[in-house]
Amino acid sequence: MNKMSLPFKTQPESLDEFMSRPSQAVLQSLKASEGDILVLGAGGKMGLHVCLMLQRAFEELGEDKREVIAVSRFGGEGATDIFAREGVRTIAANLCDQQQLDALPDAPSVIFLAGVKFGTSHDPGLLRQMNVEMPALVASRFRKSRIVALSTGCVYSFTTRESGGSSEATGEVNPVGEYAQSCLGREQAFVTAGEQWGTKCSLIRLNYAIDLRYGVLHDIAQKVIHGQPIDVTMGYVNLIWQTDAIAHCIQALNHAAAPAFVVNVTGRKILSVRDLALRFGKLLGKEVCIEGEEAELAWLSDSSKAGELFGSPEVSIEQMLEWTVAWLMTGGGSLGKPTHFETRDGKY
Repeated sequence: MNKMSLPFKTQPESLDEFMSRPSQAVLQSLKASEGDILVLGAGGKMGLHVCLMLQRAFEELGEDKREVIAVSRFGGEGATDIFAREGVRTIAANLCDQQQLDALPDAPSVIFLAGVKFGTSHDPGLLRQMNVEMPALVASRFRKSRIVALSTGCVYSFTTRESGGSSEATGEVNPVGEYAQSCLGREQAFVTAGEQWGTKCSLIRLNYAIDLRYGVLHDIAQKVIHGQPIDVTMGYVNLIWQTDAIAHCIQALNHAAAPAFVVNVTGRKILSVRDLALRFGKLLGKEVCIEGEEAELAWLSDSSKAGELFGSPEVSIEQMLEWTVAWLMTGGGSLGKPTHFETRDGKY
């Protein structure tokens, strides 16, 4: 195995610190805005890094009067500790509860990350409540704010590798499965707010953000390490380092508009799952077991628009591969949340 190293210690705290460093583009974007930022759904996979990046940016800009407010159910013991240590204010609230929603402070800017995906294939009622009805409540409550709302590239139809991926202007919005349909409903909640009240919104159609503890690369590398077969039927993917994805989300605040501004956030390259597995095999010195054949169609997005507006992602796929191997081979942990990127019927 090739020897690789990490630019931080193999500890969750070190990784969180590394992944929440604001870029110059983020600093410039926030410098051009005013007021507090409310992060809804801050307890999810991206929420901590969003909040920490915003907090660190405010500190670097010397804007100590601006506040980052993290909102989530925060059900687990110690769930708010890391937020508190970094100076981020937390509020425990159920966004489905109108009374609790109304009690949240006003803020000129809102980043909406809430929703559900996994374990919902047999519970369409939960999908509707969390991904359609709750976003409508949020859009109404914060109709006077500018909102960045996280969506997914899964709202597009499958497309060919040769197409370059679905674009915001020409991609067919005809999602596969109830989860993806509910995400389209989530988008519609904010579109409707723009039509009814002029609410300014940016919709982020994200494809596969990479954290060393979860994500497509983590999933593939784990299978290579353990000698498990890798299904390549979903043969192609887009990936982006989570720090870059968060930076683009923050930059999108200044593009919020009515009608809603829509942007694909992911890496510029369309990557072969087979090739990624073989590259991990080489880095790890392991045999790779490939299963299946690549289907003609996959969920793919064209992120040219984001590149023009926000700049290209700073972290390359080569760097992500090497960091993933170094993390896993030095005892780095896992969140235990597989992406199920291989799924083609939309049932998660």
